[in-house]
Parts: sequence; C-alpha cells; structure tokens
Amino acid sequence: MDITLSFGGIAALFTAMAVLATVPSTSVLIVTTRAATQGFMHGAWVSAGVVLGDLFFIVLAIAGLAMLIEWLGPFFVAIKIAGALYLVWLGQALWRRSHGMVSTGAEVAPASVFGSFFSGLALTLGDQKAVLFYLGFLPAFVNLGALTVPDTAIVMAAAAVAVGGVKLAYAAVAARSGRRINGHEALAMARLAGILVTVIGLFSLGTVLIDALA
Repeated sequence: MDITLSFGGIAALFTAMAVLATVPSTSVLIVTTRAATQGFMHGAWVSAGVVLGDLFFIVLAIAGLAMLIEWLGPFFVAIKIAGALYLVWLGQALWRRSHGMVSTGAEVAPASVFGSFFSGLALTLGDQKAVLFYLGFLPAFVNLGALTVPDTAIVMAAAAVAVGGVKLAYAAVAARSGRRINGHEALAMARLAGILVTVIGLFSLGTVLIDALA
C-alpha cells in the first residue's frame, strides 16, 4: 500500500501532539512524581503506559471513523462537525481550568516499574473522552477516507515519539532536580495548549464546512 501522508502533514501532526503533551495534567503529575521520588526509570515506565493508552485510542478513533465514513456516507459531515466543536470546547476548557490543572500534593510511588507502567496505562484508558478528542483532532491533519495501513503506522509512530518524548523529558528533569512543575509554568503551558486546541478545532470546522458547501 502507498503512503498518502505528506511530510508537511506529518510534521504538523507531530508538532501539535508534542505541544499538547506538554500540558500540565494528571499524567504529567504522575510522571514527574514517580521520577522525582523513585528515579527516572519509574517516570519512563509511566510514560510508556500513557503512550500505549494513547495509541489504543488513536487506533480506535481511526477504525471508528473509517466505519462511520462507510456507513453514514454524506451524513458523516455531522460527526466531523461535532468533533471539531468538541476541540473548540476543549481548548476553551483548558484555558479556563489552567490554574487548577496541577496538584502540589505528594503521591506514594509504586514498588515496581510494572506498577508505574500500569498506572500510566490505567490513567489514560480511564479518560473515555480521549477517543472524542482524536475523532476531532486527526481529521485536521490527515484524510481519514484515504488513510492506508502504512499511514496509520506513521500516525502511531508520530504519536509515540511526540507524546513519549515529552513525557520522558519531564521524567528526566524531575529525576535530576527532584522538582515538579510550578504554578506559573503550568499556567503558561495550559494556556498555550488551550489556544492550540481551539485553533485546530476552528481549522477543522472550517475545512469541513468548506468541503460540505463545495
């Protein structure tokens, strides 16, 4: 099968996912806490669990969208609009909630790296809204109707490197310095992510409407 994704599209997808991965969140808190209290390897295993959970939701979103495109035909535009509107709402929610996204409380680290891995995986899989995020996020960068198996592998690889790389960077910094993100850093990153998600949602919405009216 041929690869239909362009280099520019892959680069844009990678950049967006990397920026969003920096958002102070529960996963970032757990990664930094494990690394600061138990060492880099625990933070790395939490990161691996988070990445695996994200990959599961990406595959679920791509497979679900492919089936919806086939079943709904022209009515699928309503699903795409709903996904884009969800991204706009999520971006605004990130901005509004930016002050309270990172807790300062201490957390007890697990006794094994498996416990760290499972905590990251369980945390990600427990966020059932994640699949809705990818339903709205992916169409802004890739043509899901023309997505091939190699394309899907590239998207998953980009997600793994982008999300995993950022989480590992958090783990490395936390393990070395023994500190977690402070309130000012959390506020700045959360607001940046809120702006980015809103822009992506508006772009996706505009693209859907233009295609529908063409």
